[in-house]
Amino acid sequence: MKVYLITIGDEILIGQIVDTNSAWMGQQLNLNGAHITGIMTVSDEAESIVQALEQGLRSADVVLMTGGLGPTKDDITKKVLAEFTGGRLSFHEPTYQRIERFFKQLGRQPTEAHRLQSYMPDNATLLTNPMGTAPGMWFEVDGKVIVSMPGVPYEMKALMQKEVLPRLKAQYPLERIAHRTLLTAGEGESRIAERIADLEDALPPHIKLAYLPNLGRVRLRLSSRGSQSDQYRDELEQWANRFKERVEDLLFGEEEDRLEAVVGQMLKARGLWLSTAESCTGGYLSHLVTSIPGSSAYFLGGIVAYSNIVKQEKLGVRTATLETDGAVSEATVREMVAGTLQHFGGDIAVAVSGIAGPGGGTPEKPVGTIWLAVGDHNVTEAYLLKAGKDREKNIEYTGAHALNFIRRFLKKHYPASVANG
Repeated sequence: MKVYLITIGDEILIGQIVDTNSAWMGQQLNLNGAHITGIMTVSDEAESIVQALEQGLRSADVVLMTGGLGPTKDDITKKVLAEFTGGRLSFHEPTYQRIERFFKQLGRQPTEAHRLQSYMPDNATLLTNPMGTAPGMWFEVDGKVIVSMPGVPYEMKALMQKEVLPRLKAQYPLERIAHRTLLTAGEGESRIAERIADLEDALPPHIKLAYLPNLGRVRLRLSSRGSQSDQYRDELEQWANRFKERVEDLLFGEEEDRLEAVVGQMLKARGLWLSTAESCTGGYLSHLVTSIPGSSAYFLGGIVAYSNIVKQEKLGVRTATLETDGAVSEATVREMVAGTLQHFGGDIAVAVSGIAGPGGGTPEKPVGTIWLAVGDHNVTEAYLLKAGKDREKNIEYTGAHALNFIRRFLKKHYPASVANG
């Protein structure tokens, strides 16, 4: 089944909101074996919507649309679809009654605009919207399907799950697809590609590998597609295991695992307490750690030591170190680790100090120069991270690398075989 996605709304085109609908629909359709042929966002204009429909029907069996079903004058999707499919708008009493019941629960009366919203194309099969007032619409045109849904994400998702996907599965033969996703950190996709090039070249035609990079992390997704995908599952698992062995030192999880959650699980299993000292990240690393429910079982707290005074007075960084090596240096982050351990009395500490940008760099230490250190009461390790010039990305990049540094430190110095948990 080939599917084309259309999102309607000027607010998407001008960047006022981000189109999350297409991403979510694409994921769900892919999991169900559908092939996405294209995605288009168009304005709230009849001509643009018609052009998108024509393009979609040329390349796909099914066109899924979101947006333009509200009660305001710029919501013209129904009118355009009625004309495009040869139908006409007529008042639909059940839809208006649903709207009346909805507003009655709120202690209000529907407006004339809501009455106009109840005019529906007479050639559409209406799909009950359990999360809102505007029903979805299912059209069949020359053996193809057009489905129109509200643009509100939670309304669209409810319709897709309860109405659209079950109907599509019943009407179209769907290929079966299986995925295995490996999560890595610490190396970029080009270096990983070099390491696994021979495995990738040896993959059979029905198994594909995709590289999905993010800041400090790369997802490796293996996909098996075909009508016999069930019998390929064991084969897919075997290939996944071969790739896992090749990138074992970079592998932190699989599927939907989060690096901060994996690190938290490792700390908890070992009965260890973590604390943080942050300069250039300004608390972002602590935020990542505490974003995981139950992090109070392994995280003591953190200090945002943004100024040199705080580094000296709260963490005990020596004046001589700051004057000789500078705040952004290996010596400073090592002393920050020692001071954090002394201040919190925990087991493991991580420290970061760098130049996030966009200003503050020098020829010797340009923007993106970031030092990290992780240590316990016996050993401290540090390394230099060279990031880019974008402040926000540098902070996120540093957070990912710091978490992965903790992970590697724990694997090296606290192997699972001697974990306390």
